[in-house]
This record gives sequence, C-alpha cells and structure tokens, in this order.
Amino acid sequence: MEVNYQLETKSPFAPASLSQQVYPLAPASPLVSIAPVGIVSSQDYAECRRIMHQASKNYSFASKYLPAEKLPHVEALYAVMRVGDDRVDVDHQGFASSQEAIADWEQEYWRAFESGGSPHPVLRAYLDTSLKFGIPAETMADYFRAMHADLTINRFRTFDDLMHYLDGSAIPVGRAMTYILGVRQPYSVSQATPSADSLSIAMQLSNFWRDIGEDWQRGRVYLPLEDLEFFRYSEADLSSGRINGRLIEMLEFEFERTETYFRAARRGVGMLASGRVAVMSALEIYRAILFAIRANDYNVFTRRASTTKLHKLSLATKAFFQVRQIADLR
Repeated sequence: MEVNYQLETKSPFAPASLSQQVYPLAPASPLVSIAPVGIVSSQDYAECRRIMHQASKNYSFASKYLPAEKLPHVEALYAVMRVGDDRVDVDHQGFASSQEAIADWEQEYWRAFESGGSPHPVLRAYLDTSLKFGIPAETMADYFRAMHADLTINRFRTFDDLMHYLDGSAIPVGRAMTYILGVRQPYSVSQATPSADSLSIAMQLSNFWRDIGEDWQRGRVYLPLEDLEFFRYSEADLSSGRINGRLIEMLEFEFERTETYFRAARRGVGMLASGRVAVMSALEIYRAILFAIRANDYNVFTRRASTTKLHKLSLATKAFFQVRQIADLR
C-alpha cells in the first residue's frame, strides 16, 4: 500500500502573529470550568493530574521523581496533549466527528495564547506553565499537525515517513520538558534539545512496538511498510497475529533502531538542571518495554508488555545511581 506522507507543517489555525489576530470565543467544549478564563487555579492543575494518572502508568510513575514544584507543570504538558490524542482515538463526544473535535482543541489552544485565558482547565494550566517557563506557543504546532494526520494516514511507507510523524506526535513533549526542567551551566536549551528529541522518539517507538496488535485493531500500522516487505511479514500476518521467525527478526531490528535513540538520550540527561532522576527513570522504564516484549515471546497481539511496580522501583533505583555517576564525572 503506497502512502504519500506530505503535510503542511504550519497549522491552519495558528495566527500569523499572536498579538495581531483575535478569534471570537468558541462554544464551550466538554471540558469547561466556571473559573474566570484568565485565572489558573489548583483545580485546573488537579484536572491535569487526573488525566495523566488515568492515562499512563509508566509516565505517572517516573514523574514521582520530579521536584514537587515542577510536577504540576509536567502534568499540564501531558494533559494538553492527551486531550487531543483522546479526541482523535477515544471519544469525540460533543462533536460531530474526531476531525471537528481536534480542530476545536487546536483553535482553543491558539485562542488561549492570544487572549491570555481559556474556558478549559487543561488549557489554563498549560498556558500558565508555558508562560512561566517560556515555552513557545509554536512548540505544539507540529503536534496538532500529527493529530490531524492520525485521521487520514494509517500507514508509513518508510522510516523517514514515520519520523516525520514523530516530529509532531513525540518531539514536542521532550522540547517542552526541557524548558520546564531547565538546563544547567554551561549548557543551553539548544544543546539539550537533540537528546530530548531522542528520548521522545525512543519512548514513542517503544510504545508502537508494544501496541502493534492494538493499533492493528484501530486500522493503523506503525511498522514501516518497507520493513514489512524486507522481512517478508505481511499485513495478513498482522491480521492473524502470526508470531514467527520473520516477526522476531523484524522486531529485533526495530528494537536496535530504538536503542540508538535511547543511547543518544542518555547522553543529555546530565545537561538538565532538575528532574534528572525522573527523566532517567522514564528512559529505563520505557526501554524495559522492549525486554518485556521479548519476555512475552514477542506476542504483541494478545499480551501487553508491561513492568510490575517492583520492577519500576528497581529501574528508578538504577536511574538514581546512573544520575549520581553523571554528577561524579563532572
């Protein structure tokens, strides 16, 4: 199946200048609070925390090791992206379609930055976070591009095509996190960005390989078609959940590809001014997905690769000593 993956990078909803263009207020969407639109509250951040804890055990666990003053802002970052993801993948309740739902979220996002407020608790919290840490509003432009792509593109011809998708679906997370956690002297945000990008990519790829069966049920294949062809593993094999030598060889190829990004990410953890143990814990916990797939005999169709809480604790302990070693090397 040939896929032409060419998309505009610039959001059609993003104003040319946030200071020159003003949108009219849109009807309230399902996430609405009675708080004044320009005032962020603890309840707004509590809603972000609820969303993160409900959606991701791995991300929530690693976030426990963040400094207390940073945690709510990381939860706001997670929530603003999760709401969009869910409008595309899970439920577009209150809207005629998923396309309308994600378009509304994008419009509300840009409107929040223009007006300085929002009727949405998640957007109020993220706007507050963005302003506190200087996260450019445009950081999320590629994210929205990827969410729109999810509605029309369900195959990727090459790994480069998949990477273009990850430019939006994954990389904005790491870049925003770098602003929130900060970098220490003598480093700069631009120096830390490549490692942040690598970790975002590695984590997302690990999720893709874990969720092959689940994504197939949704009509999506994140394994590059060129890899399916090279390893002679067909979509018919995916449909039947066939586990054979060709699948194992292909997965191991993807795992090694993913490991290169984990290795690149590890080199940048020491540049962060805070949250180094949390970031290294996230790296180890998401990397453990690859080992869990192997432990499940490569059954990515009916067995979900996961780690126990005890294993996560051991990985966090490992991360602590890795970070301390980095500090000692300085």
